[in-house]
Amino acid sequence: MSFPKGFLWGGATAANQFEGGWNIDGKGDSVSDHLTGGTVTSPRVFTNIIQENMYYPSHEAVDFFHRYKEDIALMAEMGFNVFRLSINWTRLFPNGDEDKPNQKGLDFYRSVFEECRKYKIEPLVTISHYELPYHLMEKYNGWTNRKCIDFFVNYCKTLFVEYRDLVKYWLTFNEINSLTMGVGDILAGGIKCEDGAVQGLNASSTQEQLAKRYQALHHQFIASAKAVKLGHEINPQFQIGCMVAGGCIYPYTCNPDDALLAQKDMRMNYFCGDVQVRGEYPYFTQRMFEEYGISVTMEEGDLEILKSGKVDFYSFSYYMSTCATADKEILKTSGNVIMGVKNPHLESSDWGWQIDPKGLRYLLNELYGRYQLPIMVVENGLGAVDTAEADGSIHDGYRIDYLRAHIEQMKEAIKDGVDLIGFTPWGCIDLVSVSTGEMKKRYGFIYVDKDNDGNGTLDRSRKDSFYWYKKVIESNGEVLGN
Repeated sequence: MSFPKGFLWGGATAANQFEGGWNIDGKGDSVSDHLTGGTVTSPRVFTNIIQENMYYPSHEAVDFFHRYKEDIALMAEMGFNVFRLSINWTRLFPNGDEDKPNQKGLDFYRSVFEECRKYKIEPLVTISHYELPYHLMEKYNGWTNRKCIDFFVNYCKTLFVEYRDLVKYWLTFNEINSLTMGVGDILAGGIKCEDGAVQGLNASSTQEQLAKRYQALHHQFIASAKAVKLGHEINPQFQIGCMVAGGCIYPYTCNPDDALLAQKDMRMNYFCGDVQVRGEYPYFTQRMFEEYGISVTMEEGDLEILKSGKVDFYSFSYYMSTCATADKEILKTSGNVIMGVKNPHLESSDWGWQIDPKGLRYLLNELYGRYQLPIMVVENGLGAVDTAEADGSIHDGYRIDYLRAHIEQMKEAIKDGVDLIGFTPWGCIDLVSVSTGEMKKRYGFIYVDKDNDGNGTLDRSRKDSFYWYKKVIESNGEVLGN
């Protein structure tokens, strides 16, 4: 067994890291538009007022807004049959709480989707990918306020009606479990922070902050379920999925305490999935909330709403694995939105993310065994420093090695019986890193001439991985050599 006929091969992006055109044609500002650039050693800063003397990477990003035809043509050249992208909520509803959408925003995405159709590329559309309207944060404190459910459903209705014949695959919230880890307070939750300007993306984990996160998350669960139900009413052919930040967590030793802690940590792969796939909070919720000392306010009918809005498929991001231990002295490392201890059996990327292709197979089996739904891997990739040679070529064999190993393990998971239907590696075109705001940390098959300070021509060029991935797609995953 290998990749099935009709397998979805493509790549993934997010509007706040990719699109640009942040204030053109009536677009309002999102929370991402208030995040400055940064580096590994200099955290990004969130400012309530956009300041002229500071650099905000999302404002131009890599200018897909003006170059979408060129970019989609490059994707088609690689052979993409799916392209994951997100909608900038504020391009359609500048403040987020308007009744009627911005027509110029609707026209832009229609043009993008029609361009995809021209090349027989299926759009895989993330409805909310860290692009919450800033106004909803400022006026309502974001998703802590239940009113955001209605604003989101109105936004979804606009999308589903406007693009019912152009888009089949939808994801409601990107990495919805990021709110459980704290990194999503501003970006995913629109939750105000006490000091008004925040260094970096990690918020404090006070009891009060935890309560806000889980209340915001509950509102997102309700909003997602309502959107799924509405989408199926508007077009029964829609396939609407969840998207979770996936991680594989091993016990650091055979100490039973390490094994129990790893099992507990793995539940954060399941908490959001259980609600969105099974339509109910998992069995371990009560003890978890008791240990946090929090409670979540639910309205009458909420549990029925969750049951009526279960997703059609499960998707997740996967970059690395980590280990759990009860020994507090063991050195810690970081990666994506997952913290843990270093695995001595694995190598790490330049940014300290542990490379573990077999962990992807392990996680695919765990998730499919739990949910028995079709699965997509909608983010996976290697952030690295790519250097253009004098002739313009970019030799990124390390990226090819990384992706080859992960595709091999996806193939093994399919042999195991997993119903894997799609793969969209992250940042198929170089874009802004959400964690650091850098361009230096590149993921793409396509190089974009831009540096960390926003300088460059924005010209596109093909890396070695571009030609390699083209062969992978042509052979439906059978040709993985250089």
